[in-house]
Amino acid sequence: MNQNFDIIIVGGGAAGFFTAINIVEKNPKLKVAILERGADVLQKVRISGGGRCNVTHACFEPNELVKFYPRGEKELRGPFHQFGSGDTIEWFEKRGVELKIEADGRMFPISNSSQTVIDCFIKATQKLGIAVLTGQSVQSIFNPEVSGEKFWKIETQTENYLTEKLILATGSNPKIWEMLQSFGHAVITPVPSLFTFNIKDSRIKELPGVATLATVKVKDTKLTSTGPLLITHWGMSGPAILKLSAWGARILHDKNYQFTIFVNWLNDADKADVEKKLKDLKQEHAKKAVSKKSPFEITNRLWESLVLASEIEAETKWADLSKLQLQNLTNQLTNGTFQVNGKSTFKEEFVTAGGIDLKEINFKTMESKLHENLYFAGEIVNIDAITGGFNFQNAWTSGFIVANSIK
Repeated sequence: MNQNFDIIIVGGGAAGFFTAINIVEKNPKLKVAILERGADVLQKVRISGGGRCNVTHACFEPNELVKFYPRGEKELRGPFHQFGSGDTIEWFEKRGVELKIEADGRMFPISNSSQTVIDCFIKATQKLGIAVLTGQSVQSIFNPEVSGEKFWKIETQTENYLTEKLILATGSNPKIWEMLQSFGHAVITPVPSLFTFNIKDSRIKELPGVATLATVKVKDTKLTSTGPLLITHWGMSGPAILKLSAWGARILHDKNYQFTIFVNWLNDADKADVEKKLKDLKQEHAKKAVSKKSPFEITNRLWESLVLASEIEAETKWADLSKLQLQNLTNQLTNGTFQVNGKSTFKEEFVTAGGIDLKEINFKTMESKLHENLYFAGEIVNIDAITGGFNFQNAWTSGFIVANSIK
């Protein structure tokens, strides 16, 4: 026995719910269902942002917003003009979810709870009569162009569904990608994005929790990033590292996550300027111990560690520094070399670079260029962003565009 719907959305996450709600608000007569393979919906929303849900980012200019997407920058420019961060804020506020801007631009519900967003979505689907069907793991999809039928047919382990229009919002789901490949869609092989660097090094071993503004470069690549860097128990994290992991997702995967980085602990300070300042300090503080107080905007603990790494003993006075020791210290400060051996997932975020080839999608509608009445929303396509609410913004924007294109 087949269950019939006008529209079926596979995937009960952020993109799936947002798409469904916008479709039915625009077309109340349509019969819409969300199929979710798990027992619960919106699980990624629940854990995102440490349980607070980083809904979007306070970047309101589409041409600036696209710069946070290592993959999808060109394709998202038009969509963000249709539905950007400002539209997201308005959308949620109209439904009783007020957002606040934090110092770094991230936006969260004022409740500080992802449950507020989940409740908003669940309430909307109930009010609009959208069927939310859990425990529905898709086993196969039958393409009407191949089967000669009028409808898309979806088989789960318990039910069969027929629908005129099919929307896939399944995120990084290899099984669904495989089915799409059987329809002729190209899938860019997924690799991890947004990860921290595993580094075992005596200079940072005792410094977990220390943060500073730094510039990080990956040896033998053009990859470079400036921003807050956080030392952790397993190595390095923070925006400077996460940006590198996103932009370098494929390059670092090809290196099997074994590579060398150069760290300028003084943000983007010039090596020659730093060496001159150290020479000045040698004159000005001749009788003081070098290691005791940081003369730069880094913590005393990090300063002391870098001094010791420069082969300068803890009690050595400025006046006693040799030319070689000054050069060593300059290098440690502006061009410290660290070996990365592996990666760790960033908090509860799991983002991949990869998915449906962007050339095969019409970004005015999010419809497949290969198959009529097949649409995509969210991370199923080869779009991903750095951390900060940008991946959710892609989910909202793509879902809105799908809804807008369905008549």
